[in-house]
Amino acid sequence: MSTGSDTRWKMSDRSPDTVTERINCADFTGKRIVFLSRNGHEEMAFEKFVDAARASAARMQARGVGPGAKVAILGPTSKELVQAIAGTWLAGATVVVMPLPMRLGSLEAFVEATRRRIQAVDPALLLVSDELQDTVPRQPGDPRPVSLGEMTSGPAPHYSQPEVTPEMMAVLQFTSGSTGEPRGVIVTHRMICSNLDGAAEAAKLQPDDRLMSWLPLYHDMGLIGLYCSSLIFGIDIVVGAPQDFLLRPREWLEAMSKFKATISAAPNSAYALAARILERSGGDFDLTRWRIALNGAEPVDPATVDAFVAAGAKAHLSPGAPFCAYGLAEATIAATFPEPGTGMTTDLVSPDLLEQEGLARPPRKGETSRRLAKLGRPVPSIELRVVDEKGQQVPERVVGEVELRGPAITPGYFNDPEATREAFDGEWFRTGDYGYLADGELVICGRKKDVIIVAGRNIYPQDIERLVEHVPGVRPGNTVAFPLRSGEGRESFVVVAETKQQPQASQIAAQASRSVREFFGMAPAHVVVVPPGSIPKTSSGKLQRSLTQSLFVEGRLPELART
Repeated sequence: MSTGSDTRWKMSDRSPDTVTERINCADFTGKRIVFLSRNGHEEMAFEKFVDAARASAARMQARGVGPGAKVAILGPTSKELVQAIAGTWLAGATVVVMPLPMRLGSLEAFVEATRRRIQAVDPALLLVSDELQDTVPRQPGDPRPVSLGEMTSGPAPHYSQPEVTPEMMAVLQFTSGSTGEPRGVIVTHRMICSNLDGAAEAAKLQPDDRLMSWLPLYHDMGLIGLYCSSLIFGIDIVVGAPQDFLLRPREWLEAMSKFKATISAAPNSAYALAARILERSGGDFDLTRWRIALNGAEPVDPATVDAFVAAGAKAHLSPGAPFCAYGLAEATIAATFPEPGTGMTTDLVSPDLLEQEGLARPPRKGETSRRLAKLGRPVPSIELRVVDEKGQQVPERVVGEVELRGPAITPGYFNDPEATREAFDGEWFRTGDYGYLADGELVICGRKKDVIIVAGRNIYPQDIERLVEHVPGVRPGNTVAFPLRSGEGRESFVVVAETKQQPQASQIAAQASRSVREFFGMAPAHVVVVPPGSIPKTSSGKLQRSLTQSLFVEGRLPELART
């Protein structure tokens, strides 16, 4: 990191501890913000954009919105939505970005979930995009929705910087709900400032970096990790919409190439898509400047990262760009980061020792190995430990639950004291993730609630899912494994996989069952092959194993084939 960067980014002891003050103090001179759309892009000076956000804040202030108030925002990613989020922070209020449905088939569930969230949040202001105004029918007692356009354009009164304290809530972040009902995580101004300062230091953020994000703004990685970073540090950013990426994944690589972006983030499944695009047409892109390709939000598959790097060579992607990290909403966003520029590093362990004894040891001679991604070390603002079932810290290479503490950790869940009590062991937050430390770096094995226990072995569903996803015809990122107990009380497991190749469904199911049996030494009770879109996902795109399990047990999966 250059001396100039040290001066700029190591100022957390003197910088304000609120997002409101950070935005108002940031230097946007010469910086640009770009909004992508299906019709092209709009580029504007960041200073002009922040002035427009201050005008939005003034309109909110005229409606009585200020510190302590919550602003719920519902709409697809757009310039207006991005401006309204910044305006909410500048007004000193709490940002609550409402999730959108990932699939049209889930519209009824989306409407019901949105109403429940709005009632739980009780916002002082509900902003809704024009296209969604009639999506959630208003009922008695519901707040009156206000058009996003009304808050982002037209005459505005004078803006007054509010008095905001570091412990006030800056974001009410709903968790993904991948293992249960989504919860509202309290994210304070102090948490954001301390965590993003730590992340900037760990990632060696430079003044000439340019961020690119197509991630949903209702997800912490998109909202805080990328967008809020650009606001409080005064960094160029290119903003795309997740709905456009889903329709045309190639646009992500086109934007990275065209705008010479240096940092972007995505889940592992997006890198699988990118690898396929680069393999076919890597020469169409120039990814020379992409220095941090953060892989997070879902388990990292080393084979996917390898494929991304190999295919990216055609586009001049640095092999050091992959940046496998660990984070969660309860830790603001960033928990562990690797050293930038080193690429992915992995740990080879014995599957038997890992599953049967919870030990991460090298494989014995002639034994197959399990390859797991190392996710780096705790960023400044985070402390980490691994504990056993009794809450005692365990040595390196012993699997246990990952716990975190520090100024970036949430004080709890909104209006849910019971869940808050259960989530903490004293001042340590229980992540619910199983993992271990290897040479000081974190390795995640899987979610505690998802572990499949068969014949005394702890099998992590991600390992089964990664294996099945390499079966020809299976859609990457669309496979789930979950436990199944037979009528005799025997434990087994089921695999559900999506395919577009419906005529080959029976062959795909049989091949998947063979692959699992050969690798793990045991066959699944069933492999079920289903059409695309059948496996439920959270609003942020995470697989919902428990809901898929319920659909299977109830016979409500649209099965194409079953072993």
